[in-house]
Amino acid sequence: MSQIAPLKFVTLLGSLRKASLNAIIANSLSELAPAGVEISPLGSVAEFPHYDADIQAEGFPAAVLAMGEAIAAADGVIIVTPEYNYSVPGALKNAIDWLSRLPENPLANKPVAIQTASPGAIGGARAQYHLRQSMVFLNAQVLNKPEIMIGQATTRIDAENGTVTDESTRHHLTAQLEALALLARR
Repeated sequence: MSQIAPLKFVTLLGSLRKASLNAIIANSLSELAPAGVEISPLGSVAEFPHYDADIQAEGFPAAVLAMGEAIAAADGVIIVTPEYNYSVPGALKNAIDWLSRLPENPLANKPVAIQTASPGAIGGARAQYHLRQSMVFLNAQVLNKPEIMIGQATTRIDAENGTVTDESTRHHLTAQLEALALLARR
């Protein structure tokens, strides 16, 4: 009887705020993961300087190299992000710009799931649209369904205790992690 090796996923968080609803979701994924899936956070996108080709010419910042290596070693990436001004937060876009310039693009052919949450009704759908465009350019294998767009997130997440309390939301997150595991095992 052969055993299936555990999958290792990493979370890329697009929010910088300590009490972020999206950070709560990212931190909850380990407990919602199916058997055989380990999930760990990447470093903060706040550690990346603004992208500048002159800085790149002097050498990639340590934070960029470390995140790139962690993504390359992972079996999949889960991007959890808010929506800012109908798009992706600048810090996340900056991190993606840096990562895309590494000699070996760590997101190329990497299974990627996207999760967004917002106090508003549509839960970050526009940010997902823009993020998916960037992922296509980077040749990532973006999971199409199930999509995770958590609208009215303040009613589904207990920010004080740092937990996802809504059972339907928890179920959908688990379903997406199961689908990402299937994609990663192909």
